[in-house]
Amino acid sequence: MMRQTDETPQNELRDVERFTPLDLPSCSPASATSSRITIPAFAGRHCRGKDLAMNRLPRFDTPDVLNQSPPYENIDSFSSDVPLQEAVRANGAGHDAPALADFGRQWGTAEMFALARRANENTPKLYVFDPKGFRRDVVEFHPAYHELMRASVGGGLHASTWTPTGERAAPPAEVARAARYYMAAQVEFGHLCPITMTRAALAALAADPALLAKVSPKVVTASYDPEFRPWWEKPGMTLGMGMTEKQGGTDVRANITTATPGGDFYTIVGHKWFLSAPMCDAFLVLAQAPGGLTCFFVPRFRPDGSVNALRLQRLKDKLGNRSNASSEVEFAGAFALRVGDEGAGVRTIIQMVQLTRLDCGLASAGFMRMALAQAVHHCRYRSVFQRHLYDQPMMRAVLSDLALEVEGAVALIMRLARAFDHAATDPGEAAYARLVTPAAKYWICKTAPSFIYEAMECLGGNGYVEESVLPRLYREAPVNGIWEGSGNVMCLDVLRALRRDQEAADFFGELAHKASPLIGKEAEIFEPKNDFASEAAARITVGKLATLAAAAALQATAPPAVTETFVRTRLARQHAALYGADGIEARTAETLLQRALPEL
Repeated sequence: MMRQTDETPQNELRDVERFTPLDLPSCSPASATSSRITIPAFAGRHCRGKDLAMNRLPRFDTPDVLNQSPPYENIDSFSSDVPLQEAVRANGAGHDAPALADFGRQWGTAEMFALARRANENTPKLYVFDPKGFRRDVVEFHPAYHELMRASVGGGLHASTWTPTGERAAPPAEVARAARYYMAAQVEFGHLCPITMTRAALAALAADPALLAKVSPKVVTASYDPEFRPWWEKPGMTLGMGMTEKQGGTDVRANITTATPGGDFYTIVGHKWFLSAPMCDAFLVLAQAPGGLTCFFVPRFRPDGSVNALRLQRLKDKLGNRSNASSEVEFAGAFALRVGDEGAGVRTIIQMVQLTRLDCGLASAGFMRMALAQAVHHCRYRSVFQRHLYDQPMMRAVLSDLALEVEGAVALIMRLARAFDHAATDPGEAAYARLVTPAAKYWICKTAPSFIYEAMECLGGNGYVEESVLPRLYREAPVNGIWEGSGNVMCLDVLRALRRDQEAADFFGELAHKASPLIGKEAEIFEPKNDFASEAAARITVGKLATLAAAAALQATAPPAVTETFVRTRLARQHAALYGADGIEARTAETLLQRALPEL
């Protein structure tokens, strides 16, 4: 209320009382708490130049926020994930559980989620020239990206499966690293692209032991150095990859980039349509040498310390994976070292590709896990029609079906990691890895986008807005189905393995026979001779293979009711097109949900 003065008529008092702080352009928020405000001359004819005393102001506070879930952060991503714990234990890395819980708490903090958000909101920038016109060809990242890289390198995601001499670390190095990668991918995946390629590149560099001996000590460290300088001067280095070109894509044998020998090195001229993580210190590149398609090691700096002739053309404007840079590049006489024999480029680099495909499956399973956790967490707090969403029958059907899908995915991908652990010494495990790697990548990476959408719907509008992590997961999900071979390429690789690799074919037949009692059908319908004769049907049968392998893996990680439900809903009959339509029994649904996110 305003005091009346001799200069203030009664009718003007009534008008001025209708002013609020929001009507006054010159009022700061702080002034709204004061008992006196000064009305500017332009605020109205009644207030020109007046100094008005006010003893009561209306409140503009937001009402109390009710019926919303708290942020899903400051969590232990390992201890809150029963399927992951049991998959780790079943595949030989149970002794690492305390360290995995430490890692899960580190990556589950609010700070890590904030770093992920900032790294994706502030995308990389390419600087081709400096202010004077000299070529720079550098990419700058937000500091949040570098913090994520330091955390992943510090956690060994880039190299814990290797020794400093470039040999494979002893089991269960793959399983222990896979569990960490799975948890990190739930928070932020873009920075994991160079992490994946650095880890995988050492497999290809084994074709040149002398080069491997120089590079591996720089890789197998806990030091991340983002500075643009020669790799041999740095405490640690990262490795990227460039295979595909405009005219060929997956068909790398159509590459036209050339490599001309010049003594103990080659000169590369040409281009790559996708050069992943262009600020890595060196790249594995495919080019046509005199003896055919060959793999090369192309560093950012020449041996004399000058910048190598990699001309970055532009950064890709991608659907997702926004924190990470992908570029087009031209090689204008770039210095390169041959890796492996001339003409053996595909055979050399496929050793790297197998490992990157494993990471594709791990990451997509991680996306699914985070989406599921967000959905379950929200539904336990959100009430609709006087009941929590979590207790509503249809919502429980959806959530439990989603949880069942994650059970199968994590059981399969961790079992596959165990196969990588033992492939060098066990032919059966090597056959499993050759056959199941493309099948698992196909199934898990194809599943993730629609799975994340369904989880998003569980949160309604809260899941659709950018403040939620789910839109970023949804945009991220398609990349793993495309990167390192699309779905059709994965199916062709499975067919090739079955036709050419008797051990792989025998393994698949054995797997089918073991599963037939659970399925309740004759195992012959799953045998390769019936299902793998036609490429046109390959997607159906490769999906069946992956689901069969997941069911077998679940037998070692999940309660019998979970395994039986997975088999009944995914193998004994075609899985429903929409989640929540499989009729999961109530007690099993509760088991699935408590395993997915135990209630404290």
